[in-house]
Amino acid sequence: MPLPLDAPLPGSSFTELLTGLGQAPTWDVPPGAERMLQAPEGTTVLALRYAGGVVMAGDRQATEGTTVAHRRIQKVFPADRYSAVAIAGTAGLAIEMVRLFQVELEHYEKIEGIRLSLEGKANFLARLVRGQLPMVFQGLIVVPLFAGYDEHEERGRLYTFDIVGGRYEERDYGSTGSGSRLAKSYLRTAFRPDLDPSAALRVALGALVAAADEDVATGGPDLRRGILPSVYAVDADGVREVPEDLVREAAEAALEEVR
Repeated sequence: MPLPLDAPLPGSSFTELLTGLGQAPTWDVPPGAERMLQAPEGTTVLALRYAGGVVMAGDRQATEGTTVAHRRIQKVFPADRYSAVAIAGTAGLAIEMVRLFQVELEHYEKIEGIRLSLEGKANFLARLVRGQLPMVFQGLIVVPLFAGYDEHEERGRLYTFDIVGGRYEERDYGSTGSGSRLAKSYLRTAFRPDLDPSAALRVALGALVAAADEDVATGGPDLRRGILPSVYAVDADGVREVPEDLVREAAEAALEEVR
């Protein structure tokens, strides 16, 4: 759509452009409205480094109170060519945040002619999380997980966040969501610095199965229904979804090992 004559010049931030046009998304919820909301919530996502990259995985279940709202929700998304983002918390808001984040990275690259650095992407995602702080006080929380391949340092890196937009780089692995403590307990014992991609996939699936075994909100692999975790890998070749047959094989091994 054409810009008004008095509109600000487009900068490298898509959000700032929307703000100048009066079209910025708002996250406010009237006091007391949260009692009427029954929003599905995403649960456990995790990421871990391997030699040359990082793998990110998430279960497929969303809960609504004590019931299952969705069994096949997508929680892991490519952010751009060299990074991926996963979501936990209020599902609708989280997916909307991911879409805005994807547009921001694409907009920056088109305007500046270069990709934003991996740390710059993590910083911008932290700003988006901080921007939904009013929703936190209404009980609608979004906590993402971000990972990617650093083209300058030639290694995988991953970042966790808190509900007020704090950004923390994790050394080897990270997790967020209702089953994150259980997943990290598994990762703490199973992670090795020399993991190759296939071994990292098995460890990631093992952590999800371990979390699902104790956390009722986390949905583990459901082989009978054909419901498998979402898994993405990021390395020097870019971000790619791990093929379903490899995920199934790792899931079967994880179910056998953990349970």
